[in-house]
Amino acid sequence: MRISRDEVSALAQHRLARMLDALPDAAATRLAGGPRSVDGQLLDPHLAMLLAVDERIRPAEANTSVEQQRAINLSAARIAAGAPIDVGPVRDLMIDGANGPLRARHYTPPSLGPDRPLVVFFHGGGWVVGSVDSHDQPCRLLSRYANVHVLSVDYRLAPEHPFPAAVDDGVAAFQWAQTNAETLGVTSGRIAVAGDSAGGNIAAVVCHTARDHGFAAPVAQLLIYPATDGSQDRPSKDLFGEGFFLSRPQMDTYWDTYRVEAPHDDPRLSPLRSASFQGLAPAVISTAALDPLRDEGEAYATALRAAGVPVSLRRATGLVHGFFSMTGIHRASLEEAIAVAGAFGALLDITA
Repeated sequence: MRISRDEVSALAQHRLARMLDALPDAAATRLAGGPRSVDGQLLDPHLAMLLAVDERIRPAEANTSVEQQRAINLSAARIAAGAPIDVGPVRDLMIDGANGPLRARHYTPPSLGPDRPLVVFFHGGGWVVGSVDSHDQPCRLLSRYANVHVLSVDYRLAPEHPFPAAVDDGVAAFQWAQTNAETLGVTSGRIAVAGDSAGGNIAAVVCHTARDHGFAAPVAQLLIYPATDGSQDRPSKDLFGEGFFLSRPQMDTYWDTYRVEAPHDDPRLSPLRSASFQGLAPAVISTAALDPLRDEGEAYATALRAAGVPVSLRRATGLVHGFFSMTGIHRASLEEAIAVAGAFGALLDITA
């Protein structure tokens, strides 16, 4: 079997990151140029070092095409993932979207047991980049450590398919899972939703839509550093909008590409702007301490709690946006991701 030059480069970068992550904290801090602390939040020293290296080797996204941005994102995801986490059988399939078939991937938990829940997962990437392939490892981790089935959905992306295509596909995919639960080996009454970043936004909107339109609702929701409000800037966007993996210019570009002309405060774009949060599914919400989206994710948890919705909020100390996809090169991210998955599995065990 021949290995491409790109695959060799990705493997070398992954090994370099693993070697750097194994360094003592003091050495990592020196290589990062000293400790980094913003607003009382100290960046994990190994993550600071990895971000410093990433800034030197990652191709600039300015003036690149959408196709190139997607390729860069997928390459970075594979470098950060490492060897696939073991789960049960995995299969690709096609499901019904809002306007035609969508690619999806079904992960079976390693320990089936009786009647394990299904989690319909929506990947991040600003509604513009990201795919089933870029989020293969996060879905494997969720399946293994929450001990659940996962159905990862390749919803339509902007700019080819701007708002509301992604949320329409999210709703359609969840309804497809309900209708086809038996073929997936699950019970229709034990289906939850999850997503990271833009995918967390879609998962939250699915919960609101199910409640408002009276169809079977998710039994729980896992929102990992979710985008919940594009209508208002909160302090974390300015505090961590540069040099912490997700930049303010990236966020603005993704948002404008997806939104086009829709109002910023449309609840299907900004679920934090919804009129009511009552009757929504219990939630695990994961934020990162040095993430531009931190404050809106935590504001969403506050809104749910105020409406009487059970919420477990976890703020990942020292970590940044995207940590759930960095588990192959950063130990602290792996540990936190496992803890988040475990918390969601525990919630499902008591609610589903």
